[in-house]
Amino acid sequence: MVRSRTIIGIGTLCAVVGVSHGSAAQNDDELRPGDAAAGRVLASKTCIACHGEDGNSLIAGYPHIAGQSARYLFRQMKLMRDGDRDPGDMAGQLDNMTDQDLEDMAVFYASQPSRVAQASREGIELGEAIYRGGIVAKQVAACTACHAPDGSGNALAGFPSLSGQSTAYVVEQLKAYREGQRRTDAGDYEGMMRQTAANMSDGEITAVANYVLGLH
Repeated sequence: MVRSRTIIGIGTLCAVVGVSHGSAAQNDDELRPGDAAAGRVLASKTCIACHGEDGNSLIAGYPHIAGQSARYLFRQMKLMRDGDRDPGDMAGQLDNMTDQDLEDMAVFYASQPSRVAQASREGIELGEAIYRGGIVAKQVAACTACHAPDGSGNALAGFPSLSGQSTAYVVEQLKAYREGQRRTDAGDYEGMMRQTAANMSDGEITAVANYVLGLH
């Protein structure tokens, strides 16, 4: 079996919730550095039910967010709060959060250690081939360019870590990108995830999702 850390990927996407410190959105320029202690208090309100006490979810299909990029987590939560991303099960959970609340929770989860996971051997060769080399004939880009060879992502660029992410969650998100249901790659990211997933089959998506589970 292939071993790795268990964190989110992907998207994020946490069912983060809590008590607001004030009015809704505030300008990013006014944010103080994230406070992990404050984030822990906010996250403890209801995030634990879906994402576990430390961000390592025990529920299949829910993303692991421990150790995820704080920049990525903050952006995804803000998109969900502001109606620019379908919040799914998180509907209403972030409505009364300020930008600072989201920043604090993002920093808290980013500070948490991720767990080791195991990938299945079934389809592992195909998943590795796609992750590292893409599918030239289908114009599917290699995942390593943005998510790094070990799946750790690129925090400065806002590309999420995929290492150890829930297979079910990665499958769901790649299919959502493929069908155009998820569009969080708009703007500066120029639709790169939708372009990458557009020509992938269900089998190829599953193989990649299994492979990243074992990355570390």
